[in-house]
Amino acid sequence: QVQVAESGGGLVQPGGSLRLSCAASGSIVSTNVMGWYRLAPGNKRDLVASITGGGTSMYADSVKGRFTISRDNAQNTVYLQMNSLKPEDTAVYYCRYTNGPLSGYIVWGQGTQVTVSS
Repeated sequence: QVQVAESGGGLVQPGGSLRLSCAASGSIVSTNVMGWYRLAPGNKRDLVASITGGGTSMYADSVKGRFTISRDNAQNTVYLQMNSLKPEDTAVYYCRYTNGPLSGYIVWGQGTQVTVSS
């Protein structure tokens, strides 16, 4: 079993920055992929960014150049650095863990609210 716990959400003004963290614990495998998704009112939960254990990352077009995903494998922690935040980035951000790209084993965090508003 794997558990994940997010932290770092909050209220920030447009143009500001936030960093989200997601710590995984339990029976973690080296092939895992971790990522961040977000859910805004009226939308579906969409991928923001993901990163493999080897460090290969991918981003949604809407956040490229503004968000950076990184990970510390020794701490089993993934980070999402969010810069130049926009009001449309407002959402609940969820951390997702999976044992691998084709694995059916998926664990979601409880979500953390990010609000971008003046």
